[in-house]
Amino acid sequence: MRWRKFNGELINLPIKKAVEEAIIQETEKRVKLKVCIGTDSQVKGEDTEFATVIVFLREHNGGFMYIHNEKTKTKYHIKERMLVEVAKSIEVAYELCDLFIEHHIEMEVHADINTNPQFKSNDALREAMGYILGMGFAFKAKPEAFASSCCADKICN
Repeated sequence: MRWRKFNGELINLPIKKAVEEAIIQETEKRVKLKVCIGTDSQVKGEDTEFATVIVFLREHNGGFMYIHNEKTKTKYHIKERMLVEVAKSIEVAYELCDLFIEHHIEMEVHADINTNPQFKSNDALREAMGYILGMGFAFKAKPEAFASSCCADKICN
């Protein structure tokens, strides 16, 4: 998996090592961090592009994020695509969760799924929530799921 910073700079370390270094660097500055992980996708012609983000929020002082993009030719039904987004976020959260526990960092998984039943993505809400909570992670959906619905969405477009 290739990750990069928002400015386009490639992260040449394994993501777990890069996240660990970022945590250490921020905590040495006495910054309290919170991490939100989310994925969004866009269908563009034959391709489905996924963007997964790890958003680091600095208490009272902005934040930064790491980004991974991936394209596939696979065709998804809307509900299936929403659950693939969640699975990608959970995969990253699971890989990194021991770091967050060790460093006492709050972490949430954000799903780009609308809580309003009038929206098609809402069909996947119950399964996504169960999947995320069942893995032991804090869960946010729209409108609170900014990591997926704002940050990852901007990267996908």
